Amino acid sequence: MAEEKRFAVLIDIENIAPKYIELIMNEASNYGNITIKRAYGDWTRQSSSTWRGKLLDYSIIPMQQFNNTFGKNSSDSALIIDAMNILYRSNVDGFILVSSDSDFTRLAATLKEEGKVVVGMGESKTPVALRNACDYFKVLDLLYKDLDKTQSGKKGQKKKQSAKPKQKKGHDDDISEIQEEANASTDLDTIERAIISIIDRNGDEDNGMYIGTLGNSLIRRYPDFDTRNYGASKLSKFLEQFDSLQLTKDGDSTYVKVL
Repeated sequence: MAEEKRFAVLIDIENIAPKYIELIMNEASNYGNITIKRAYGDWTRQSSSTWRGKLLDYSIIPMQQFNNTFGKNSSDSALIIDAMNILYRSNVDGFILVSSDSDFTRLAATLKEEGKVVVGMGESKTPVALRNACDYFKVLDLLYKDLDKTQSGKKGQKKKQSAKPKQKKGHDDDISEIQEEANASTDLDTIERAIISIIDRNGDEDNGMYIGTLGNSLIRRYPDFDTRNYGASKLSKFLEQFDSLQLTKDGDSTYVKVL
């Protein structure tokens, strides 16, 4: 059995809302064992109070950094210095950088150059440069919205069963809804062109391409790609929206080909 990868989670609290903490830690656990958990900010400020209550719940170590100069964020520098110290002094396989701040772009790129897996987490406002500097990037506000919608859906399931059935939507309506959900993520037309290009280049003429391989290729091109950003629970559901693609089953495996 392969040894579980070890990750450090470094959170910029001055750039991320505390409501995302459960989502952050749940997503982080998907990548491996979280051995280092630190949150950076000026904990003496009133604005940090909502974060303080979250630290004990998730055993996160607060890293105090005073903002000695007006308009300057010292926490960014502290996080970057700590990340480099962890890189060379600790046995970790990757870093999870939680911030929407483009100042961490160079840090993410450097950690990747050193052979570490870099997972970024931030809001839709996160610049493309930081997203693409990571191996994976999770858009927290979109995932939070999807999670909230799922939970609300479960609560209202009984009401929906007794409600009047809705008129069936056409393909164009589905695409419009999904595009609306995508918000600041890569647009659907770009994703569709990329899928077709990947399958044409790497797929089999008869069966097309294994869906898992396609998903990995998409993430390498667009680190912020996550089907949940588009309102789909998994890749197969997401691909069903495109008239240009066809999904087929072969035992337990699913393949996708270009029509």
